[in-house]
Amino acid sequence: MAETARPWLTVIGIGDSGLATLPGEARATLEAAKTVFGGERHLAMLGDSPARTVAWAKPFADSVAALKASTGTPTVVLATGDPMWFGVGATLTRHFSPEDMWVIPAPSAFQLAAARLVWPLADCRCLTVHGRPVETVNRYLAPSARLLIYAEDASSPQAIARLLTGRGFGPSRIVVLEHLGGERERVRATTAAGFDLADIADLNTVAVECVTGRAATSRSLMAGLSDDAFVHDGKMTKRVLRALAIAALEPLPGQQLWDVGAGSGSISIEWLRSDAGMSAVAIEPVAERRAMIAENAAALGVPELAIVAGEAPAAFAELAPPDAVFIGGGLTDGVFDAAWDALTPGGRMVAHAVTLESEAILIALHAKLGGELMRIGVERAEKVGPYRGFKPAMPVVHWHVTKGDAP
Repeated sequence: MAETARPWLTVIGIGDSGLATLPGEARATLEAAKTVFGGERHLAMLGDSPARTVAWAKPFADSVAALKASTGTPTVVLATGDPMWFGVGATLTRHFSPEDMWVIPAPSAFQLAAARLVWPLADCRCLTVHGRPVETVNRYLAPSARLLIYAEDASSPQAIARLLTGRGFGPSRIVVLEHLGGERERVRATTAAGFDLADIADLNTVAVECVTGRAATSRSLMAGLSDDAFVHDGKMTKRVLRALAIAALEPLPGQQLWDVGAGSGSISIEWLRSDAGMSAVAIEPVAERRAMIAENAAALGVPELAIVAGEAPAAFAELAPPDAVFIGGGLTDGVFDAAWDALTPGGRMVAHAVTLESEAILIALHAKLGGELMRIGVERAEKVGPYRGFKPAMPVVHWHVTKGDAP
């Protein structure tokens, strides 16, 4: 059987020791390339190369355009370690088909760090703060959790130490692993609260073994965080109704939520915390509440939450179609119709109402579109003089429906 032709675009992972450690397949592909893309550090390894070399541009979209201009000619992209693990290879899959790409990985920094520490890699959370806010780490802080984190640069280890200390995880062990797999490899350990490492290389990976201090607060990734996990002004879907809403929204990996009239952002934040690869848009017209949403998103480890200023439905105009929509209020003025029209087939809609007018709208929508309609009353034990009694909160009408399930 004839050998299948290789794609025109090859992504090659390089270890810290440089091109000398490349396997023969990668070396032959690199020598045959007409154009080589990469960071300045990687391109400097080529020396006097006959290939045209192109350093990554800012913004990266310009580099994608340049790569597309090379379509059909032998082209190589140089990357660090495993390009498909928080690397440029993963980014390029959003712009090129699998038929266009061939990936030759080197061991990732995660693999090397786990080997040095003798940590089973499957038991570790592998994260990155390269090009991302350090607050991303907040989501995964839990007793005895082991985190492996790609650093942005030399400042990342101390930034992570400060974050841990501020969250009450000061006793946690931090290991900084520099230039893994190379001649300059160095592994040093300290604690978050006592961080004292200096002269850290830009190329480093941070390992964290979480240990709780007295002030530590761990937050479950399950839906239904306590209300005190959020900064709010009272406009927030409370714990019991929030857990029900998230369950009805049925978060699935890679899907997008519109949180309409987001308030504190509690619904969109818990949606993002449910799994990796989720996306969410919190739509909120009040500036003070948008500031609270941003604060809550950072504190709970999902700083990637997109916050949109504006009134619904006008704010929907520039947004990608959602896979799920939550409407916590404001069902009038065409909000539901616009959201329903934008919702993808098979998408889930959840709406809550507390006023008689909004209840009437949901009752009519249930008759028209089906789904499940329920009225929830929650009573909490509170002090009544020297005794205790159940105090009822305002009842909430909850409706959820899947698009396409109309009776």
